[in-house]
This record gives sequence, structure tokens and C-alpha cells, in this order.
Amino acid sequence: MKYTIQLLMCWCLATCLQAQSPVVERANPTNWWVGMKNPKLQVLLYGKNLKGSKVNLTYSGVTLEQVQEVENPNYLFLDLHLAPDTKAGSLTINLNKNGQNTNFKYELRRRDKKPQPITSKDFIYLLMPDRFANADPSNDKFANMADTASTRKNPFLRHGGDLQGVQAHLDYLDELGVTTIWLNPVIENNQPQTDEGGAMRSAYHGYGFTDHYNVDKRLGGNDAYLKLVTAAHAKGMKVMQDAVYNHVGINHWILRDLPMKSWLNQWQTYTNTSYRDEPMIDLTHRAKTDFEVQQKGWFVPFLPDLNHHNPLVANFLIQHALWTVEYFGVDGWRVDTYQYNDLEFMNHCNDALLDEYPNMLITGENSVHNVVSQAYFARNNLNVPFKSNMPSANDFVLYHATTDALTENFDWGKGFNRLYSTLVNDFLYENADLNMTFLDNHDENRFFSVVGEQMSKYQLGLGFLLTTRGIPQIYYGTEILMKNFKNPSDAEVRQDFPGGFKGDSLNKFVAANRTELENQAFNFVKKLAQYRKKSTPLQVGKLTHYLPQNGTYVYFRHTQDAVVMVIMSQNSKEVTLDMSRFQASLRGYAQGKNVMTEAILKDLKQITVPAMSIQIIELTR
Repeated sequence: MKYTIQLLMCWCLATCLQAQSPVVERANPTNWWVGMKNPKLQVLLYGKNLKGSKVNLTYSGVTLEQVQEVENPNYLFLDLHLAPDTKAGSLTINLNKNGQNTNFKYELRRRDKKPQPITSKDFIYLLMPDRFANADPSNDKFANMADTASTRKNPFLRHGGDLQGVQAHLDYLDELGVTTIWLNPVIENNQPQTDEGGAMRSAYHGYGFTDHYNVDKRLGGNDAYLKLVTAAHAKGMKVMQDAVYNHVGINHWILRDLPMKSWLNQWQTYTNTSYRDEPMIDLTHRAKTDFEVQQKGWFVPFLPDLNHHNPLVANFLIQHALWTVEYFGVDGWRVDTYQYNDLEFMNHCNDALLDEYPNMLITGENSVHNVVSQAYFARNNLNVPFKSNMPSANDFVLYHATTDALTENFDWGKGFNRLYSTLVNDFLYENADLNMTFLDNHDENRFFSVVGEQMSKYQLGLGFLLTTRGIPQIYYGTEILMKNFKNPSDAEVRQDFPGGFKGDSLNKFVAANRTELENQAFNFVKKLAQYRKKSTPLQVGKLTHYLPQNGTYVYFRHTQDAVVMVIMSQNSKEVTLDMSRFQASLRGYAQGKNVMTEAILKDLKQITVPAMSIQIIELTR
């Protein structure tokens, strides 16, 4: 009996000590690289009973500078310094508490990714992976995820598209003339379905991250993404990733056991953002409360707002961006909901990326309606106290101007005058040529529907997009006339690409299955995009435009050695254009070739302009 009690006591003591020993369950970043310009690395450790641990590591070139404890005892933040000559390898981090030791390995790798710059020479194709193509039905749904549904019968649920499906259609994109792929977020969204407008919806769009270091396994996971990026690069194409810094999904693993209350922007009662940009740029009259609500209010109740003033949060997000470039090799970033982020944080984040990758494109989403607001959030020539360092703006102002121009009659301040008056303000940007221009995206009405399904207006819009300044972006399916308005919901403009899924009656990736009108649209985009690939004036040329008159808008893209002239008409009848007004831009060129029809214009003194048309003319001697 006495012996049994002694055994029991020993077992209890051992169990007690075991319960108090530190247990590491996660480390973020999951690994790092030697040779980074910034020698500092902050490793987030999560597990059980970490607080109070004595941390030791011995690895040549790596110094443990600080161990930060927080409110939650299940977290530690290790501040490391990596010397320039540190070698790649696996270091052992030891945690000792109450005489109990825990060791775990942390890998340092050699850098091997070389992201390519995305510039005005590129043509970006935006696609929503879940709605583009499904190459692996086995990963459509998983029983151990918060949302187990996948059915194409419901427009609000997941449909099963994946990254392997995107990779399978790289030849299609290459044929179209695409040079860069932008995917809506691929990071894990292990979110439950949410009630939005009375309908239960999946997070198929990807904007509610739940684990920054895992690509969603319903898209194929990290391996599938790495294979896609590698395959795209092998074809000479680039990949732009969608960044979300403002918020995370309600199901993010960190939110289940917060490191500290200040990880999020907290309110006594739920407070939504106002969605207004004016309090951000109104430096003279704004009310402080309006600014606070815009900045710290939550985007929606199921996307908790991150507190960028917390340096641990800032490091977590910035290091993830750097990790993504080094791990997957992505070439650029589109930043979601840019204006809702703390702008000082965004400058710090952009600096961290640009220090390591000086030519990387970072373009920000700000759905605004005036050029001053749009320029304020990017590199600009404004005389204001805060100066943004974001290289590129998503050009919502030019987007609105284009759709207005094509849906209004020509008049004072209307029609093509909207394009002219918008581009007049380009002096407010440091470099408007880096603005990402577009006609539609996953949050907007389909362009073909906006212009009343009129092919002449479709060609005017796409022709303008691919010949004006900026980096043009097309939304998946626009090239085959996919249509719809956001009515009754945005699901209507996020429909599946026909032919990307098993059971589709027609495969629109193949010309033989497209209608005559669809092929007309596809071939228009293809011919102009392929021409743009080799046209220096359309890629990097200066833009000179002339005040729209009598329903026509004429502009030139020109370098020292070449000129392309664009003539747009929104007249209901054919007109003859006297070219004497444009002699300075014609620069002595006597002839031209119509890029789309290949017809030769032997006399540039007068040009016949068909009704509702665009002519793109390469000038020749």
C-alpha cells in the first residue's frame, strides 16, 4: 500500500511538472532567410505555458536580443538579429521552465526568389480562383473546416475552383496577351458561412484570413500556389498577390486566443467604419471622431479590425509580406482596403518591401471619386504633412470617368470630356503611369453590361484601356463578354468561367465554343494586347491629348522614335476629321497603319472616323 502511494505521488509530481513545461505549437514566420537587408526578425511563438520560460539559442550569426512576454501566457515574441554572414541551416531554440526543457527547430534558408517588376509594360488579368477553373475536385471541400459546403447550384457558396485550374489555363492567358496574373486572396479562409443580406455566404472571395502562413487547401495549399507561380514565371508571366492588412477573418487562429486585447481595434459597442475617405484627407475641418471611426471601425462584423499601432501586429503583418515574396516568389502586391489601414503603418510596410525589392509594384485599392483623394494615398505632388510612399493607385477615378464617358452623350463636361478632365489632373501623382487602370473587377458591375451590351462601346472601352497611360487590368471573362450587374448581389459579377468546371456545356476557353460576338471581343483584346507587348509608345510613351471636340477625342502616345495616334468617336454618324489641329503631334509623319485592321492610311491630312469607333494608328514615314 505504501509503495502504491509513493508511485501515485511520483506520478502526480511528474504530471504537475509536465503540465508546467512549455509547449510550442506554432512559430510565425514558419521559417526565415539569411541575407535579408533587414537583419531583424521577430518570431511569434504560440503554445502552452510559455510565459516565464528562459529562452536560449546557439547559432553562429544569430543573436537573441529580447524575449517579449504579453498578457496571454501562451505567447512569446523573440527578437532575433541575423548577422550578414549567417549561414542557412536549422537552429535550435530551447525553452526552459521549472527545470523542464523544450527544444524546437527553426529553419533559415538561402534566398532564391527574384521577383520581376510590374510596370506600364504589363497587362494584368484579375481572376477569382474559386470561380475560374476546377482541376482537382478532390479538394473542393473538407469535413474538418468551418464551412463544409461546395456547390455550384448556390451563387453564394464555394464552387470548387483551384490553383491547379489556373495553372491549366496559362496558355489561354498567354494567348490573350496577359503578362501578369492577379488572384483574389489565396490565403486560408477557414471561415464559417455568414449571414449577409439574409443569405448564408461562404468566404470564397478570400478576404477573411484565418492562417497567414497557409494557402487555403481548397485551392490546393502552399504546394499548388508555388507550382502556379513557378509555371507562370516559366512562361514569362508574373503573379501579383492580394494583400489584406486591415482585418482578418473572425475565425483566425490568433483570435481564438488573443495575445492581448490591443491586438484588435476594440470598441465598447460594435462600431463599423464609415467607408468615407474624406476624414482621411480633410486636414483642415475634420472631426476627430469621424477620423477614428473611419480608421478603427470594423469593415464588417465578421472581419475584426487589426490595430496597426501595436508594434507586434505591425511586425506580424510586415514579416508575412516579406515571407510570401521569398517563399512563393510573387512579383507584386495589390493592397485591399488601403485607406482603412493606418497610413503610417502602410508606409512602414511598403518601405520594408521596397528596401528588399526596390522595383516591386505595390498598388492600393481606394474606391474614391476624386483625383485629390486618390493621389493622397499614393506617391504624389501634394503639399501635405503626410506623404504616402505607395507607388501605384488602383485608378477608380479614371474607371468612373470611363464608364460615365461611354454611357453619356457628348456635351460640356460629359462623354469623352470626362476622360480628358480626369487625365488633366495627372500632375498630382508622382507617376500616373503606374496607376492600375480597369473597366471592371470583382466589386463592380460587368463592363459589357454597363455599356448596354453594345460592341462598339465595348471596343471603345477596351481600346482606351490598352492605349492610355497606366497599367491596364482586365477582369476574368470580360474578354468573352461575361455580363451582369451587382443585382441582387455581387455574386452576379463573380460567376464561373464557362468551361472551367466539369459538366459545363460549353468551354469558352476554346474559340470553337465561343459565339461569333464572343470571338470578336476576344480577338479584339488579343490583337491589341499582343501589339501592346511590342509597342514602346503604348508601354512607356508620353501621353499628349487634345481637348475633345464634336464628339471626338484624339490623343498620342509617343517616344522619341515612334508615335501611336488614337482617335475615339462617340458620334452617331461618320465624320471627317481635319488633322491640321494635331500637326505638332504628327511630327511630320505622312502615313499610318491601323493596328486593328492593318489598313494603310496614305494621307493624314483628313481621316474618316466611323460612328462610335476607336482607331489606333501607328504612324509611319
